[in-house]
Amino acid sequence: MYDDDDLADIREAREDWEDETLDPVLDAYGERKDRFATVSNMEVDRLYTPEDVADTDLEDDLGFPGEFPYTRGVYPTGYRGRTWTMRQFAGFGTAEETNERFHYLIENGQTGLSTAFDMPSLMGLDSDDPMSLGEVGKEGVAVDTLRDMEILFDGIELDEVSTSFTINPSAPVIYAMYLALADQQGVPREEIRGTLQNDMLKEFIAQKEWVVPPQPSLDLVTDVVEYCAENTPKFHPISISGYHIREAGSTAVQELAFTLADGFAYVEDAMERGLDVDEFAPTLSFFFNSHNSIFEEVAKFRAARRIYANVMDEWYDAEKEASKKLKFHTQTAGQSLTAQQPKNNIARVTLQALAAVLGGSQSIHTNSFDEALALPSEEAVRVALRTQQIIADESGAADIVDPLGGSFAVESLTDEVEEEAMAYIEEIREMGDGSVRDGVLQGVADGYFHREIQESAYEYQSRVDAGEETVVGVNEYEVEEDTSPDLLHVDEDETRERQLGRLEDVKEDRDDDEVDATLDALRDAIHADENTIPYIVDAVKAYATMGEIMAVFEDEFGGYQETAAAA
Repeated sequence: MYDDDDLADIREAREDWEDETLDPVLDAYGERKDRFATVSNMEVDRLYTPEDVADTDLEDDLGFPGEFPYTRGVYPTGYRGRTWTMRQFAGFGTAEETNERFHYLIENGQTGLSTAFDMPSLMGLDSDDPMSLGEVGKEGVAVDTLRDMEILFDGIELDEVSTSFTINPSAPVIYAMYLALADQQGVPREEIRGTLQNDMLKEFIAQKEWVVPPQPSLDLVTDVVEYCAENTPKFHPISISGYHIREAGSTAVQELAFTLADGFAYVEDAMERGLDVDEFAPTLSFFFNSHNSIFEEVAKFRAARRIYANVMDEWYDAEKEASKKLKFHTQTAGQSLTAQQPKNNIARVTLQALAAVLGGSQSIHTNSFDEALALPSEEAVRVALRTQQIIADESGAADIVDPLGGSFAVESLTDEVEEEAMAYIEEIREMGDGSVRDGVLQGVADGYFHREIQESAYEYQSRVDAGEETVVGVNEYEVEEDTSPDLLHVDEDETRERQLGRLEDVKEDRDDDEVDATLDALRDAIHADENTIPYIVDAVKAYATMGEIMAVFEDEFGGYQETAAAA
């Protein structure tokens, strides 16, 4: 971008500026801090110049929007063609209550649904399981059978909406229920749109929700990938998630590196099964966190696209351009929300959402300001959605493609994030003797990821405790009065009674012989090493429960107990 003479002139000009302009001010006034760094503790320079991007090649490293390596975005028109999909996480109590919230969000301009499930559903348990006591409908909607899914989407046409499902161990069952519901509505399976989180590797790394051990969990994920590629090409079988890795305390670089490593592990597993990379890779999607340090987050998103494009091209010989385009959903940082002065969270979420827009996210969820205290109220959800709409329609941020592209600071940070993330990915690959998949599985077994994240989380909290990291309203600018807003609470006893009543009715109405036959067929498919999705669809259509289906897998593969890894 600049020749040696240009750089020499810039270097000389900077030295003159430092001597004549900067140093007298520093001597007289100093600066606010001795060291300036991002939330992830990545040190940032006072000033960036063309010297910091001297090694950047405009064509190979940046390119143009919609062209390899997609650093500047996967679409040539950015948001000028269409804005990102605006999703708000919704799910609480029973299917009736969540259906009501879905309709409320659609009426207020939401363009995609995002479904939260309660803990029993996430763990593949029925609401009447003793382990479910106290958790039914608490942090998401309770789904036991296809009957719940029918109510959840009552009045919502599946060919007119894109739906995201945040669920992992029991994700194949939810996917099967959605297929069964599409069949009921007469919607061709190839037309349904949505995303299934279905990312079991990050569960073993960060979120800690599982039913069966890592290898059979990975096999189930690949069952969904394979089935989606053949039957539901508009549906994303995995949302490879860095969000929960970041929420567990990782840095931005670790979030990016571990997420991409998980993604490459899924690619390798599908290819080993015999799938052509260009057959399934276009359906893969990613899910990132957006935290408070705007420029670090923008750099992370841009580096993610570049790393993914290059690795898919060089390591896996992807030929389709769609196979090399990293598309992702972003959610603002739940970990950053504070219970103290919760309306401060509106400003945090706005900045985080802006970073996601400046970084080119395809889909965004903005957290509600009261989520550190309870389930989001309707007012808080509306404010969160309006935040996205104001950014889209009033700020001008959506009018320029990659508006921070060419910034010396952002390009330098993008290069730095890419270099550090690739170092992690190469280390993981070496752990697997050349296989990222085997490296990730080995890292899970050895506690590698846990140690890396734990150390970062500890370092961050230490900085907060020492006052080196300011959290407004928590360790600075505190107030004494109660600032809690009106909160939404779920009556767990009423929700549980209603849910158990419906579950009992379903069991009385269904054909138990048919249920047993479908579960036996699923067990036979596991023994025969067949793709299990068609058999799960048959089971949910017979109104087998979530718990009954997942119990088959646990019976066949056993449970999993994490081994604490030595530091």
